[in-house]
Amino acid sequence: MFSDDLPERVSTGVSGLDTVLGGGLAGGCVYLVEGTPGTGKTTLALQFLRAGAARGETGLYITLSETETELRAVARSHGWTLEGLAIHELSDGTLAPDDRQSVLLPSEIELGETIERVRDVIVRMSPARVVFDSLSEMRLLADEPLRYRRQILALKQFLCERRCTTLLLDDKATSQGDAQLHSIVHGVISLHQVAQEFGIERRHLRVIKMRGMKFQGGAHDLVLDTGGLRVFPRLVAAEHRTEQVFSPPRTTGTPALDELLGGGLSPGTNTLILGPSGIGKTTTAVSCVLAALERGEPATYFLFDEGVSTLVNRSARLGLDLQPHIDSGALQLVQVDPAELSPGEFASRTVDAVRRHRSRFLVIDSLNAYLLAMPGQPHLLLHVHELLSFLNHQDVTTVMLMGQHGLVGEVRSDVDLSYLSDVILTLRFFEAGGEIRSAVTCVKSRVAAHERQIRELKLGPRGLNVGQRLADFEGILSGLPHYRGGTPMFDRPNPPGVA
Repeated sequence: MFSDDLPERVSTGVSGLDTVLGGGLAGGCVYLVEGTPGTGKTTLALQFLRAGAARGETGLYITLSETETELRAVARSHGWTLEGLAIHELSDGTLAPDDRQSVLLPSEIELGETIERVRDVIVRMSPARVVFDSLSEMRLLADEPLRYRRQILALKQFLCERRCTTLLLDDKATSQGDAQLHSIVHGVISLHQVAQEFGIERRHLRVIKMRGMKFQGGAHDLVLDTGGLRVFPRLVAAEHRTEQVFSPPRTTGTPALDELLGGGLSPGTNTLILGPSGIGKTTTAVSCVLAALERGEPATYFLFDEGVSTLVNRSARLGLDLQPHIDSGALQLVQVDPAELSPGEFASRTVDAVRRHRSRFLVIDSLNAYLLAMPGQPHLLLHVHELLSFLNHQDVTTVMLMGQHGLVGEVRSDVDLSYLSDVILTLRFFEAGGEIRSAVTCVKSRVAAHERQIRELKLGPRGLNVGQRLADFEGILSGLPHYRGGTPMFDRPNPPGVA
């Protein structure tokens, strides 16, 4: 374990990674960054050196696998310069294929010369940060595991004595020696890349080991894009707990819907709106958002399924004008492409909406598209659980929409999230008088004594309308209703004798 007088943490140059590591790397130590080609090792290494250069620290990139020209091309692709950094190539001469020794084994001469050249350049430059790229060539030069381990141990001791914070890159070309490397270095950061059948590759990062340092375990999504690596720390709701104070329900903007919900929507809870396509889930959510904005609560609407302009124009035609709140900055409409977004990045955007935008009302429209961004159903449930727990701890009112398969008769969902939801609103189509109509009911509420009734729902030029209890219908939720009396409905006169 490290002693109490350890050097201060040094930044990796990747803010999300610094968060995962609890503040950065311990200075003067040696770390292994491993991953197959294309996972972002070189980019991470350059960000690490650039972060040191910004603090006035000398940075040295020692390469056996790439030329200086190639490294500068990588930097240019990100819009960087490598000013203030030194690049030292070890491939010239030392690894020439025509060099052969007649008495000693070639590996003995080549590896010894390589190590000496590394020592010489470090002594001459006295860098604070060093990147060694890559260990795969060192492993090939050593020819045997024992000699390789001894050389790495000697190199580690030398670097630690010089107080160099060092990243050793390994492309995992062979499995030989990996376990030995993990036991030698102070920490191990592993980068992974998974190809998808459609959309971008999914990359993530794991911190396997950090000797004497507390870090956040698990897989953390990352993006390799112009400008470098961005790491999205795994959302752990327990780390964001706050003391919650009970708040009374707040209006949805529709009095009859408030009655159905037992008073409205309560801060610190989440509501799941279920229903088939076209029944009015989005309009219901927009109506609730508009009510929150009108009482001064900033809001964020994550839109997976349709374009921003389509939503704004359609809402305006229904009397729900969002444009003034967009112009004032109170409402964020965020277009999300599930094929290009990782679950970790979406969680990061959600945290930013709460922390930076100060949103008190949040909509996810819809969970069906969010599901497409997940690696599998078990991961979906865990991601959604952590996300909703975080939002509840922050006293945010959350509304989630989920489209169901089927229009009438049996309908079903892609995944059952009912146990994660505090409130569930169910919308259904039904037929009456030769017309297709809509009904709404609250089937669950953990926070209020809600109605157990089924009411008619109608979308019109004045937004959302919720009618009277459909007392004389049976089978509405099953999609096969039967009329048993004279319940008045929208746009239809009461039957004789009905008030």
